[in-house]
Amino acid sequence: HHDKHHAAYVKGANDTLEQLAEARDKESWGSINGLEKNLAFHLSGHILHSIYWQNMTGPKDGGGEPLAQDGVGDLADAITESFGSFAGFKAQLTKAAATTQGSGWGVLAYEPLSGRLIVEQVYDHQGNVGQGSTPVLVFDAWEHAFYLQYKNQKVDFIEAMWAVV
Repeated sequence: HHDKHHAAYVKGANDTLEQLAEARDKESWGSINGLEKNLAFHLSGHILHSIYWQNMTGPKDGGGEPLAQDGVGDLADAITESFGSFAGFKAQLTKAAATTQGSGWGVLAYEPLSGRLIVEQVYDHQGNVGQGSTPVLVFDAWEHAFYLQYKNQKVDFIEAMWAVV
């Protein structure tokens, strides 16, 4: 996953940046629409995968509520304020990730204008995203993330992810 899919997004973003530089140098804007879409796709794929790897800890350290031992802390407080409870948040993010049609992501994001956390159901890597939101926790809902181990049981994969984040 990391060496193939993620690496392809990095290469795609770098290639597209070079093509955009060439278009600027030549003042050739005929392909700008496709290049901008490609950049958004590949760069967002790289960013989301980078967050994805950072979110995972391992079965010994992952799972559970943030600071469940005392129920306090910035993340625990923000989750409670934004979703009412950790259980409510977990259910919403799980459902958003599991019901993404086709390829996409379930994302916990910080929305700076409201100052709260939101759940986003991201299509591909870049569609259906609130402008200005910052991803905090991401669940890869693309088939390549789960199919080899979980076949068509995306919900089982999402549930298993909670043990390593």
